[in-house]
Amino acid sequence: MPISLWKIVVFHFTAIPAVSWCLLNDVNPEENPDIPTIAKYFSTKGRYEEVNPHLIEDILAVNTSILQPPSAQCREIHLTAIIRHGTRYPTTKNVKKMQKLYDLVRSSAPAKDSWLRELQTQWTMWYTEDMDGRLVQKGVNDHRHLAVRLSKLFPSLISEKKLRGGLIKFITSSKHRCVNSTLSFKAGLTELWTIRDKEFEHAVNDALMRFFDQCTRFLEEVDNNPSAMTELDKFREGPEMKRVEEKIADRLGVEYNLITDDMAEAAFYLCAYEFAIKTVNSPWCRLFDEVDAQVMEYANDLKQYWKRGYGYDINSKSSCILFHDLFSRLDKAVSENQLGQPVTEAVTVQIGHAETLLPLLTLLGFFNDSDALTSTNYATQTQRSFRTSHMLPYAANLLFVLYDCGGGDLRLQPLLNEKPVPFPGLTDQKASMPLYQEVKKHYNDLLQGCDFETECQLFKNPG
Repeated sequence: MPISLWKIVVFHFTAIPAVSWCLLNDVNPEENPDIPTIAKYFSTKGRYEEVNPHLIEDILAVNTSILQPPSAQCREIHLTAIIRHGTRYPTTKNVKKMQKLYDLVRSSAPAKDSWLRELQTQWTMWYTEDMDGRLVQKGVNDHRHLAVRLSKLFPSLISEKKLRGGLIKFITSSKHRCVNSTLSFKAGLTELWTIRDKEFEHAVNDALMRFFDQCTRFLEEVDNNPSAMTELDKFREGPEMKRVEEKIADRLGVEYNLITDDMAEAAFYLCAYEFAIKTVNSPWCRLFDEVDAQVMEYANDLKQYWKRGYGYDINSKSSCILFHDLFSRLDKAVSENQLGQPVTEAVTVQIGHAETLLPLLTLLGFFNDSDALTSTNYATQTQRSFRTSHMLPYAANLLFVLYDCGGGDLRLQPLLNEKPVPFPGLTDQKASMPLYQEVKKHYNDLLQGCDFETECQLFKNPG
């Protein structure tokens, strides 16, 4: 099975036509002309390198000084890594939107600019509906490289000895892009240590990695409820989005009524996918300036906020099962360590989706702004912390590292995208690596409650 899955990845990647569109977007002289100036606003369609720009120069670079345990005695005893799949193709739904825009550009837009002529005569619509979210070669590399970097950050945990000893566990969503990301992560380690005599298993577990599919209340009240996205709908019909659509129409030289909010989204995605998949600064990016990109990013953030984030309580509560799974692993490692036994599961690698990570980040209280994101407060949300471009690029990862600092001093460090983040609400000066018991005390209400079955019932009993 792993062999056939691997073939899927390679087959789809080799189908990409080798078209080069460099130097087509306005760029800052100090910046790389191959990188669109709007790349940092691509939300969940963004490259991991935009979150960690140092990786552009060296994809395997790590900075171990960021970990900073409180004393030299501290040693890592367990790591749980919850990771989004790597770069993927667009879904069938988005390919259909892109095709509509491409047809319009070819048939209706007067080719007054060279970049537009190039779109009409040289760029071909190579995305097909059967690609449907599959992992691309860049996505394979995302996970291979991440595996190597994490082994450099945590060499005592992610080691050849522990991998061979069965102390590193792999869990994945059943979606092909996640299974192939898991295979790629494992390949990163086996290639690093030149392991050819052994294969390492992974478990498919949708109850953990796709909990949202099994939460009836979430499906009924949010996912399949059109009225749940009222704020997004209003924003897409509002003045900021209308201005973006008009500017796209002006750049294409077509009537305003021809460019809908779906068309604007398709254009933004075409720019984002061309860059994420092929590292190309596509002429599609010329349809947006930075102000437009900020509006498009806000529309995407609104969607994530109301569908997976703080908009509705059930969004985060749907991740209760993953929350409890995390703390049960940590508790088990603590218990074994206190008994003087070796930790039997040194590392857990769990690979899922943006929709896996965001509800858990929300449940834990990360990136919670004082004001909700709404259709009318775009102008006052420029400094918001809830920004999916920063939180959830391809291969986004939420790490929990458990340390034994001696004398019963156990500490837990969270990292997002390989950077330490303090637990929200923990005011300890060592909040980036607080005492494990303090973390449990902080989340006590969730640890005592937050029952997936109860929360996900369609009609919850009052009280």
